[in-house]
Amino acid sequence: MKNQNEIRCMKMALQLDILSSGFVQEMMKTTANLYRLGWDERNGGNISYLLKEEEVAPYLDLNAVIRTIPVKFDASALAGKYFIVTGSGKYFKNVIDAPAVNLGVIRVAQDGKNVELLWGLEGGGVPTSELPAHFMTHIARLAVDPEQRIVIHTHATHLLAMTFTHPLDEKAFTRTLWQMCTECLVVFPEGVGIIPWIVPGTNEIGEATAAKMHDCRLVIWPHHGIYGAGRDMDETFGLIETAEKAAQVYTYVQAQGGVKQTITDRQLKDLADAFGVAPRAGFLEV
Repeated sequence: MKNQNEIRCMKMALQLDILSSGFVQEMMKTTANLYRLGWDERNGGNISYLLKEEEVAPYLDLNAVIRTIPVKFDASALAGKYFIVTGSGKYFKNVIDAPAVNLGVIRVAQDGKNVELLWGLEGGGVPTSELPAHFMTHIARLAVDPEQRIVIHTHATHLLAMTFTHPLDEKAFTRTLWQMCTECLVVFPEGVGIIPWIVPGTNEIGEATAAKMHDCRLVIWPHHGIYGAGRDMDETFGLIETAEKAAQVYTYVQAQGGVKQTITDRQLKDLADAFGVAPRAGFLEV
């Protein structure tokens, strides 16, 4: 009869290489792309990806907890759920070369006050300092969309710049983005949320972000960056990418002397009808 160590060794031998998993590959490619775009300088930005147990099980022994890490937020609503996250103080540019150092697979403990590290964050690393904000956003989005899985925080350059020059009013900010690129209304018809400037890494910024996430998938952090949420990596990245492109066009338009003509509200309503989306109530004056 085999002892426990022999059984564990047999299980390990049967496990697949986690670096070949779709979720690790997506994290590696996305962090590299965000760094390439200049949106996540130094250790800026963070990503969390909600995983299913059946996705993780082929790669890891789910009973082998490397260490337990406390969380400054009661995440009981996510107890037992698995995530792959970027690490605190880690540089996105390094993820692709050293994923096991810069990423971690965690499971929310049953008490909701800790996470259990199952893989990665080698060398004593811990999850992103924005983990409470990510968890709060996942909870908020799952309440309205059970398929929600991805949260990305990034310092998208032109959106960040707009927060210094454009009124920080959700309706006005959203309408400007919708008017800059035809596809914007179709991609984020619910518009963008905007919170006040709040110290990052705190529960307060997480609570403010999550409150906005009940109604939209993009939340602007003035003078800091943006939070985006979605069902998969492509959707979430594309959501931020589309808003950032509109902000870039706005920057060029302002540099060229300001708006002389634009898409009218009537045209935006026609666009929404053609694509079967519902613009946020009260944002179009038609």
